[in-house]
Amino acid sequence: MSWPVAKSAIDYILSNDDLFKEESVIWDFIGGEPFLEIDLIDRICDYLKTEMYRRNHRWFNSYRFSFSTNGINYDSQKVQDFISKNKEHLSIGITIDGTEKKHDLNRIWKGDGEERGSYKDVVRNIPLWLSQFPVGGTKVTISSADIPYIKESVLHLYSLGIHEVNINVVFEDVWSEGDDLKFENQLLELADAIIDNGLYQHNACSFFSEQIGKPLDAANDNQNWCGAGRMLAIDAAGNFYPCTRFAAYSLRSKKPIIIGNVHDGINWNKLRPFLSLDRTTQSPQKCIDCEVASGCAWCQGENYDAAESDTIYQRSTAICKMHKARVRANNYYWNKLYRKLEIEGVDRNSEQCFKKSDNVIC
Repeated sequence: MSWPVAKSAIDYILSNDDLFKEESVIWDFIGGEPFLEIDLIDRICDYLKTEMYRRNHRWFNSYRFSFSTNGINYDSQKVQDFISKNKEHLSIGITIDGTEKKHDLNRIWKGDGEERGSYKDVVRNIPLWLSQFPVGGTKVTISSADIPYIKESVLHLYSLGIHEVNINVVFEDVWSEGDDLKFENQLLELADAIIDNGLYQHNACSFFSEQIGKPLDAANDNQNWCGAGRMLAIDAAGNFYPCTRFAAYSLRSKKPIIIGNVHDGINWNKLRPFLSLDRTTQSPQKCIDCEVASGCAWCQGENYDAAESDTIYQRSTAICKMHKARVRANNYYWNKLYRKLEIEGVDRNSEQCFKKSDNVIC
């Protein structure tokens, strides 16, 4: 992204209070690897702060700069200077996928005929990151080849001092016969390890949540899963998207869905279909009637990418069996945990707390 494009995007957003009515804002920098462009990002953030102050904008003290980084150059002087300057308004997550073997399945250095994993280059920066962001969490993604490493990877991340492990399966149709049973077995083993060793008291894994695995009432719980269409994604050329998943570099075969640009603004006719999305308008009947529907996620971009036509109203159900496997393991986890607490005489409402995927229960 060039500086003129970045500046035009900022000026458009800050000049249109009537379009962006939220009381707070997250400026999210993604790539590729965002910290490769730390000079540009530093300039963008300085301009944002100056302009929000100059305009007396309601976001001036109600904003965050958010980053998801591979952590390779986290300890570079320029990145550390940026962190020092913006610490009070920063959220940074380093993506480390688990054990060295799991991480290096996908995160590989390539070039000059050599391929090697990047785990060692990332893990060396974890202590520095956690010293600056003690409650920092990581994001782990699971596909078919990763299933055998789930348990050991989550436990390994805990051992590194990462207490919040946000983890999910990919939405694409990559699953082989029997993957759901392998997945369930890994989660059952992980549940045993977390509960038997008391790890639930200080750690969380998003695979386990009391809020999933229940039927949903379409009359009262019919919202869309994600925020596609209610966020603004901007590419390097200054094009606007309802989510970065609709950009050309994120799609397999479909045409990108561009809803405007920094020069012409948002085209509301192109955005309107996204604002009408809800669960029932895009789900097949089996999903609406499903007895374990809560917590079954979808990606709007993958729905579009996998659809038989150029529609955003055809929900992909590739993760159906994986979600049901997760629910079965999740039920096991919470039943076992509550039995343990009852045997130990721990009141669920006492001051002894245990972590959940979305909050801490005391």
